[in-house]
Amino acid sequence: MMGDPKEAGAEASPSGTAARGGLSLLSQTESEEPSAQGSALFLGGSEVKSRAVVKYSSAPPRTAFARLEEKTDLKLPPANWLRESAKLGPAGTTILGNSKKSKPFSSFGMAYDFIDSVGNDVDVVSDSENIKKLLKIPYSKSHVSMAVHRIGRTLLLDELDIQELFMRSSQTGDWTWLKEFYQRLIDQKWQRKKKSKEHWYQKAILSKFLYYSINGDGAAQPVPSPAEQQESSSSDQTHESEGASWPAPFEMPSSVSEDPSASSQGREPLEPSCIVGHVASAPKEQNLTTLFNDGENSQGLKNDFVRNILWTFEDIHMLVGSNMPIFGGGRYPAVSLRLRDNNKPINVLTGIDYWLDNLICNVPELVMCFHVNGIVQKYEMIKTEEIPNLENSNFSTKVIKDIAQNILSFLKSNCTKEGHTYWLFKASGSDIVKLYDLTTLCEETEDKYQNPFTMPVAILLYKVACNMMMKKNQNKKHYGTIRTLLLNCVKLLDKSRHPQIIASANYMLSELFQLDEPKKEESSDSPLNENSDESYSEEEEEMADSDENGSYSTSSDPADDNKAVAIIKSVGELSVPEKYKSIHQIRPSCAFPVCHDTEERCRLVLSYVLEGLKSVDSSIKKESDLPAADPSTPIPLKYEDESTRGGPEGLEKQMALFLDKMGSLQKGNCSGQSGMTPGSWQHKMKLQLILKSSKAYYILSDAAMSLQKYGRALRYIKLALQSHDTYCCLCTNMLSEVLLFLSQYLTLCGDIQLMLAQNANNRAAHLEEFNYQTKEDQEILHSLHRESSCQGFAWATDLSTDLESQLSVSCKCYEAANEILQFSDLKSQNPEHYVQVLKRMGNIRNEIGVFYMNQAAALQGERVVSKSVSAAEQQLWKKSFSCFEKGIHNFESIDDATNAALLLCNTGRLMRVCAQAHCGAEDEFKREFSPEEGLYYSKAVDYYLKALRSLGTRDMHPVVWDSVNWELSTTYFTMATLQQDYAPLSRKAQEQIEKEVSEAMMKSLKHCDVDSATARQPLCQYRAATIHHRLASMYHSCLRNQVGDEHLRKQHRVLADLHYSKAAKLFQLLRDAPCELLRVQLERVAFAEFQMSSQNSNVGKLKTLSGALDIMVRTEHAFQLIRKELVEECDQPKNDEATSAADSSPNLNREEVIKLLSIFESRLSFLLLQSIKLMSSSKRKMSNAVEEDVVLQTNKQIYSQLLRATANRNSTLLERTEVIICLLEQLASGSSGSSGSAVP
Repeated sequence: MMGDPKEAGAEASPSGTAARGGLSLLSQTESEEPSAQGSALFLGGSEVKSRAVVKYSSAPPRTAFARLEEKTDLKLPPANWLRESAKLGPAGTTILGNSKKSKPFSSFGMAYDFIDSVGNDVDVVSDSENIKKLLKIPYSKSHVSMAVHRIGRTLLLDELDIQELFMRSSQTGDWTWLKEFYQRLIDQKWQRKKKSKEHWYQKAILSKFLYYSINGDGAAQPVPSPAEQQESSSSDQTHESEGASWPAPFEMPSSVSEDPSASSQGREPLEPSCIVGHVASAPKEQNLTTLFNDGENSQGLKNDFVRNILWTFEDIHMLVGSNMPIFGGGRYPAVSLRLRDNNKPINVLTGIDYWLDNLICNVPELVMCFHVNGIVQKYEMIKTEEIPNLENSNFSTKVIKDIAQNILSFLKSNCTKEGHTYWLFKASGSDIVKLYDLTTLCEETEDKYQNPFTMPVAILLYKVACNMMMKKNQNKKHYGTIRTLLLNCVKLLDKSRHPQIIASANYMLSELFQLDEPKKEESSDSPLNENSDESYSEEEEEMADSDENGSYSTSSDPADDNKAVAIIKSVGELSVPEKYKSIHQIRPSCAFPVCHDTEERCRLVLSYVLEGLKSVDSSIKKESDLPAADPSTPIPLKYEDESTRGGPEGLEKQMALFLDKMGSLQKGNCSGQSGMTPGSWQHKMKLQLILKSSKAYYILSDAAMSLQKYGRALRYIKLALQSHDTYCCLCTNMLSEVLLFLSQYLTLCGDIQLMLAQNANNRAAHLEEFNYQTKEDQEILHSLHRESSCQGFAWATDLSTDLESQLSVSCKCYEAANEILQFSDLKSQNPEHYVQVLKRMGNIRNEIGVFYMNQAAALQGERVVSKSVSAAEQQLWKKSFSCFEKGIHNFESIDDATNAALLLCNTGRLMRVCAQAHCGAEDEFKREFSPEEGLYYSKAVDYYLKALRSLGTRDMHPVVWDSVNWELSTTYFTMATLQQDYAPLSRKAQEQIEKEVSEAMMKSLKHCDVDSATARQPLCQYRAATIHHRLASMYHSCLRNQVGDEHLRKQHRVLADLHYSKAAKLFQLLRDAPCELLRVQLERVAFAEFQMSSQNSNVGKLKTLSGALDIMVRTEHAFQLIRKELVEECDQPKNDEATSAADSSPNLNREEVIKLLSIFESRLSFLLLQSIKLMSSSKRKMSNAVEEDVVLQTNKQIYSQLLRATANRNSTLLERTEVIICLLEQLASGSSGSSGSAVP
């Protein structure tokens, strides 16, 4: 059993050792981090930097070795031989561990325990024996066979015992493909080589020596009998021969081992639970260890080294496992103990072995015990830095450093594919080292899972990715690395055997993409590896096969070279400094795929989600209980007409059911159909995958919405809501965050339905987009249907052909979103979203209100004249009014005064529609302004005034303020006009009606802004002029019809004159109202004539006539405008056809112009004649005689010309107009000299 990690402190070298031995190798205890202080070993004038940090140790407290007496016979077993001892720890396994072969997966055990180091900080993870074997390659003729794996920038090295492997192949039939390959290309006459008796003799001697060395009172112990000794010896041999214990290809049995010893042994348990952000991707899988427990001992996946050391040799960082026994105490606090045959001198290989062991374990001294035929002769103490200079064992530490750097560079440049198993092989006695890609060779056979390294490599890739994702401060620049790790992990695993890891890996892949964030610019200039699962492109891999010196290549000379990835032609090259330069980093910056738009990013996420869902579904056993469904068959998206669903009333029922369901979710009453156990890994994983899919579909829908692809947007939001419905069926405790997502989904669904309603002209295209489905979407939907009917939100996502239905669905979506916010405390936690939902509710209610109002107006237009208001119209008014009222309440609850004012304005408009309906219900001939009309117009005025009060001042929103003011002015004007034109004389007196008309007109005038320079200013001026004209006409009429009260008559005369004057002034400001101006001026002339008729004196009449003629002169402006437009009409056919219609003046009403011109001619003729008569017959004053004569002559001339002109019936309208203009100019010049031409 492993000890406590804190016992690592036992391996610390006392400070005195370095001082005494002169070896500055520092061991750091307790801390996991290397010391900031460097350490160096100076040997032979060349510097070799080495630093060792003990990361973990399970060795018992260090004890002093027992110095054996001279002549001790090591052939005799000590009393404690192969017995358990507290000093030894586990008997014969740890203290004698260096004599035991390393297990085939030893590096993986270390990598699992120090997952933080893998992929980033460490270059190599391996057993110290393998490191030594590699560094001795140029000096040794023995064979080398190692498996190499790449994880990130880390290489894992393990011994690949071909002898043991092929023995197993002969028994089980496994690995036959490698055996055939080996026999065909490397050693055709392969046979197992048996170890010599001398080998077993030396092992037994060493074992007994070590037991003697730790046994202080061994002589007092009884010696085992010869039979026991023989049994122990044979068991030792058996243990040795089966030490490597090669496993069968890794398979996952259905039952998981419950052996408690298989759990983490003394270390902190590893929990790669893959919690990413706030979402747990996978259950902890019983700390994930049970995944690997079965066969863990036989696989060698445990880290059963006595100590794990982070060894930095020059610039190479290695995580090394070592079982070398270290003794200490007394004069020698830390020494390694070696047994040597005095008759055999130390050779270079042994010296390198001893030196490297001491460097790796940070031991400053070596104690050597010499024997002859098992009889102890003497002890000798050697400092570590002196080992390279021993007699017969001279070697250069600089060369060892070069060998290490060259081998690492060679492996880095050629072991490029993560997850692949590479085989580094050198045949015994050969100088050629070859590197093969076993994964590629294995894939050429029938079963690619024949490679037993596949599972440990996949799990390690997964663990490293988990570890990187769980780091809170992880920079997104590492996402490319994580993605590559996970993709390679998934590629290695069999989907049917490892669904949990595949599902979790795919979920983590989907989590790498931030759905709700805008794409940021990639740091890399080119989209490297955009769609590649590998870190290198194919071209790079080919380039990696050779360097500028041609040191290693895929030489095509021998037949056996074409399968090798790379070859070192001579081991001597490894000693040449920097002979092999690593062409690449072991991992280039794995660029994260460049997603050019949101849809591409979401589609990538959904592809990973689908793979995850497939893995989960395949692991659920209750397949037979599920309804049969073919993923390749599209699931129909029902398209129903509103008539089949019962209209808005049906919606109400569906909404009630939905709200009941929401209530039950709060209580956790949910279950899926597939029979997953709540809390199982399948249940948790499927929940997270479904939630991820719903988010992705929501983002896709939002993106389609912004592109105005409303059919596609509805399809995606339907899939998002179906995903969410399934989530609700599975979830036992609904999180508030998930409820908020649902509220957002329904809000977007409401937006889409509203836009579809407003874009009904493109319905066919939207319907086609809505019904389209990708294969991926079908398969995801198939997985959802395993758990739920997915019909929970069908009411919200159907594409209807009916406008009212679409608007109703949109409204219900917003209402549902609002209801969800009432659950928990979401409303206060998400105030911005709450405000948005209420705004949308107010808006959609306004839309529905306007829809019903327009329908009522259409019904009114179709109604037969004099028919009374129908019940259908009244029902539509009520619906419209109810919608406006609710919308106003929505806006007022969030203090949105502007929108509330707009809805109040629309309510006012509805009241006007109601009033108009009542006005059309009467006979035109008997028409009177009815009380119902008055009531509705008064209500309209009230709503407009409320709207103005809501806004407060114009500064708050000038455009809305002006709009409400205009509508209010129009309402007053309409009321006054109707009362004036259809006076309710049967109910009211004439005077009262006139008073009400006058008041309404003045209020309309008050809200008609003629001064502000806005786009509406000409309209306001026209309205104001019309009001003044109507008031003047009314007072004129009163004056004509009134008898009696002289004061009132005088008042009416003044008011009529005032309003005529203002009307004429305002009409003169307008360029497009010449007829109106002419009419006002003619009425003014008629008013003057009426006044003249009541005058008795000629002087008074003449004065009034002069005033009337002056008014006639002022009409010249109107005739100039008429003339200009007539000329333009004549010239228009001659102009360029390209002239836009907007540039031409509005056409005149020719009939009206002719009518007014005729009246004008007759009235001018009458006034001139009366003027001539009066001036001729009246007595003249001497002072004015000359001027009056001039005026008289002028009037006569004009009258004469006018008579001739009117007598000519062939004159055109333009000619008649020009004559009038000419006459008016003459009249103006003739009367200007007359002092009697007073103007009222």
